[in-house]
Amino acid sequence: MIDIISDNIISPLGFSTMQNCIAAKAGCSVVRQYSNLLDSGVDTAASLIDCKMLDDAFTDYCLLDPANYTKVEKAAMLSIKTAADNCDVELKSLRTAFYISSTKGNVELLDKGESYFNSPEIPLWHTASVIVKYFGNPNTPVTVSNACISGLSAIIAAARALESKRIDCAVVTGVDMLSRFIVLGFSSLKSLSPSQCRPFDINRTGLNLGEAASTVILRRSEEGSKFAKFVTGSIHNDAYHISSPSKTAEGSFRCLSDVARNLDPSQLAFVNAHGTSTMYNDEMEAVAISRAGLQDVPVNSLKPIFGHTLGAAGVLESVISITALQDSAVLATKNFEEYGVSKKINIQRSIGSTDKQYAIKLISGFGGCNAAAVFKKGE
Repeated sequence: MIDIISDNIISPLGFSTMQNCIAAKAGCSVVRQYSNLLDSGVDTAASLIDCKMLDDAFTDYCLLDPANYTKVEKAAMLSIKTAADNCDVELKSLRTAFYISSTKGNVELLDKGESYFNSPEIPLWHTASVIVKYFGNPNTPVTVSNACISGLSAIIAAARALESKRIDCAVVTGVDMLSRFIVLGFSSLKSLSPSQCRPFDINRTGLNLGEAASTVILRRSEEGSKFAKFVTGSIHNDAYHISSPSKTAEGSFRCLSDVARNLDPSQLAFVNAHGTSTMYNDEMEAVAISRAGLQDVPVNSLKPIFGHTLGAAGVLESVISITALQDSAVLATKNFEEYGVSKKINIQRSIGSTDKQYAIKLISGFGGCNAAAVFKKGE
């Protein structure tokens, strides 16, 4: 197993894990309606980080001029520094690796005009290099971009590197900020909701987009360690469709089958689903959970709280899930009232308590990609 020795969340709900977890427990959300979101011409609901608050925190904590960095870079650097300052980790060590997950990185620069179309700042590896350079790490950062499963994929990749003893410590950060490019992309798929989303609910009208950066710091588990743990992870691609998930949930089902192979459903506190509030994703996940024999395990989604944070989602939602598990809590699926999926899985309607030791994070993305991971409560 792998220890989770520190974490952080930067979101519109706060710039610490504690602030975000308190808000999530209380069902708070800053997903709100926007007219002409980011000059896209699209009226939709979303969750945006206040730029001035981010700049002020970045200046105070990272001691750098925010004008020299993009919003993605600032959020990621602030998240990493906050997490690293709360644990014993050598960020400059050759044996420490950085994993940066993002779906779009600095794509917002395209909105500034043609002069940026060939900008060296846009490739994701450049963004990752800028982030890691600040911390003085000598290694080439691992850049993970695999649609919406990017964050969880990065955690799984880092855990595998630790298990193989190629590294001693891994810093995993997921980050994405919204731009006109992103809003128009999801709008073209007619997937955006004008109001706060409703995962798995019959009256859902689409997803909400959100902004976040989140970090977990991992290391090989030491004997007698009392930290929360990453137990195992799985990634499958069913290659069903460029944007629509498999109707039989094959990839997601295989991920769940892999990670739950050595667990009895009675050992699971909950499954934190992707739960985007789109018709096809919610249906696919319900099918996968049912096929895997986990229909009685509590299921929740955090999307009405944070929005869909793209490449940050897998990390952010893992951190929230781990913290809830540590607190013996099962978070609710905000706004869920009536089933809008064919399989009657156990959607958590209100916050509950648990004495179980394990939880599953489940996530899916465009192109048929799917991932799942099991986390264990620390002592």
